[in-house]
Amino acid sequence: MHLDVRIQGDDFDVGVEQAALLEATPEAGAVVAFTGCVRARADDRDVLALELEHFPRMTERSVEAVAREAAERWPLAGVTVIHRVGRLAAREQIVLVLTASRHRQAAFDAARFVMDYLKTRAVFWKREVYADGSRWIESRSDDHAAAESWARREG
Repeated sequence: MHLDVRIQGDDFDVGVEQAALLEATPEAGAVVAFTGCVRARADDRDVLALELEHFPRMTERSVEAVAREAAERWPLAGVTVIHRVGRLAAREQIVLVLTASRHRQAAFDAARFVMDYLKTRAVFWKREVYADGSRWIESRSDDHAAAESWARREG
C-alpha cells in the first residue's frame, strides 16, 4: 500500500498529486479526492486567515496513524494526505485527502474516515484571524460524533 503523508506550508496541486498517486497504484480503479479550504466566514464574521501551529514529528505521526488505520479497514492501494500549516488566507487550500482502491466504495468510505479522524485526532492548533482579533478553534461536537460513528461500524 502506497502511503504519502506531508505536513507543509506550501500549497499543493490536486491534479499533480492525483497523477502521482495513480502512478504509484496501477491496480487502482478509483481515486477519491477531498480538498478542504479555509472558510471565509465563521460565526457571522469575516475570516481573514487561519493560523495553524504544530509539533512537526508529533503531527506527522498522528496523521500517519489515521491513514494507516484507513488502510487496515478498507482494501486501499494508496493514501495521500497533505495538510498545510502556517498562516493561510481565506479560501486557500488547507488539506488534501486522496484514497485509491480497486473499487469506488472503499475509496469513498476511507476518504471520509480520514477526514473525520483528522478533525479530531491530528495534532494541530488552529486560530481564526478576523479584522478585530482572533480566536483559537477547537473540534466541534459534530466532528467528534462523526469520528465516533466509525468505531461502531465495520470498514
